[in-house]
Amino acid sequence: MSQDSRTSAAERIEIQYACRQPDCPTEQQIHAWLTPVLDLAPADASLCVRLVDSEESRSLNRRYRGRDAPTNVLSFPFESPPGLSLPILGDLVVCAEVLAGECAEQAKTRDAHWAHILTHGVLHLLGHDHQNEREATAMEGIERDLLARLGFADPYLEDAAARLA
Repeated sequence: MSQDSRTSAAERIEIQYACRQPDCPTEQQIHAWLTPVLDLAPADASLCVRLVDSEESRSLNRRYRGRDAPTNVLSFPFESPPGLSLPILGDLVVCAEVLAGECAEQAKTRDAHWAHILTHGVLHLLGHDHQNEREATAMEGIERDLLARLGFADPYLEDAAARLA
């Protein structure tokens, strides 16, 4: 399928700002960062990205994962009702406060970390996971390739270096 026949990222992504965290990415940045990973999805597939505060993240994480703490990203794949096929990938819930803290703790730039976490979340919506070493290696490889297309360094090199220190 040619790129011209695909729906643009702006038309495929709903973005909700439900937090007051300063320095959140713009809609244009989010669209740009998600364009490469959306190329892996059906041409008309859509999703919602909701930027939230720690309390909303914590509440959702507790309810759906049994973990009573905020987290950087939650992925909620869309489950189509039986007999109905809709081009919806699902929802991403990103905690802006957690990402800001991770950037500071891990010495990562805001843009690189946001692009990584958004890409990671959409890959979950597309069915990728990291529950075992084989899955993690495959998913991380896809993330590296997609982030390189955006001009970002390998996000796992810094993590590996930190583990060895």
